[in-house]
Amino acid sequence: MFEKFDQTSYHQLCDLLGGHHPDLQLILDRYGYPPFWSRPNTFESLVHIILEQQVSLASALAAMNKLKEKIDEVTPARVLLLTDQELRECYFSRQKTAYVRHLAENIVSGALSLTRMEEMDDLTIRSQLKSIKGIGDWTVDIYLIFMLHHQDIFPIGDLAAVNSLKKVKSLSAGVGKEEVLLVAEQFKPYRTIATMLLWHAYLSERNR
Repeated sequence: MFEKFDQTSYHQLCDLLGGHHPDLQLILDRYGYPPFWSRPNTFESLVHIILEQQVSLASALAAMNKLKEKIDEVTPARVLLLTDQELRECYFSRQKTAYVRHLAENIVSGALSLTRMEEMDDLTIRSQLKSIKGIGDWTVDIYLIFMLHHQDIFPIGDLAAVNSLKKVKSLSAGVGKEEVLLVAEQFKPYRTIATMLLWHAYLSERNR
């Protein structure tokens, strides 16, 4: 069964991890608690994550803001009323236009329900979301972390989390995914909280 964390338990879980892992405690001592990064479990949030795939957060936010300016409320029905040209004018690439349309169609048809996912386990959610064109493991991981707050996710496809873990654990830059995942295993069953701490260190070191 999956476990969730919330704003009430967040600092307590950070302290628990810090108590067991001196390198994570060092992040807490140096930078304080990480923000409680969270997004509502909505179509808009999932579109935003798709926009963030392989581009800067600033570029994704610019596209999202342009879309909101265009249709006000980002809903599946409103997105499906837009032409490809209108989405391009909102800085959507051809690929991401196709991905977001496919997501919207699946939600409108009832094939996918974000509300029902709140009661599903990680594997079921991963299977359902990955059936949508353009949604892979990184997008699912970010969804599980930010929107559903499942507490034991390590996003192996996220460069910031992986690079921060390599630095914290003094791993060589060339270490592969399998070894990184093995190292992250030591944070079970709180790998999401460890990820938040790793992101916090990564961003703090860059003053972002």
